[in-house]
Amino acid sequence: QVQLVESGGGLVQAGGSLRLSCAASGRTFSSYGMGWFRQAPGKEREFVAVISWSASNTYYADSVKDRFTISRDNAKNTVDLQMNSLKPEDTAVYYCAANSRRYSSGVYTSSSEYTYWGQGTQVTVSS
Repeated sequence: QVQLVESGGGLVQAGGSLRLSCAASGRTFSSYGMGWFRQAPGKEREFVAVISWSASNTYYADSVKDRFTISRDNAKNTVDLQMNSLKPEDTAVYYCAANSRRYSSGVYTSSSEYTYWGQGTQVTVSS
C-alpha cells in the first residue's frame, strides 16, 4: 500500500514557475513508476509526465514538453514536478500517482495503469 500527498500548488502569473512535490509512504515506493496527471474543470484527467522506478526513463505530454521536468528521490520517497513558463491552460488540479508494476522501466501514460493516487493540488495560472 502506498499513500501519496501532493504539495506546492498555488497561484502564479503566466510565465512563472512552480514546483510540485509528492510525498509517498510505504517501503515499496522506490520500486514503482510514478506519474503526474492533471484535471481542469469540465475536462477529463490527462497525463502530464511519468518517471520510471529508477529514473532511467521519463516521458512528457507534448503540451508540457520542454517546460516541465519530473524527478524523484527514492531515498526521500518523493517525486517532484518542476513547472516553468506556465500558461493559463496549465490551470488544473494536479495529481501524482503510482504504477504498481514494480521495477518496470516502462512509462505509462494512461490513468488506468495507476493504482495509487494522491488527493491533488490546485495550480492556477493567471494571464
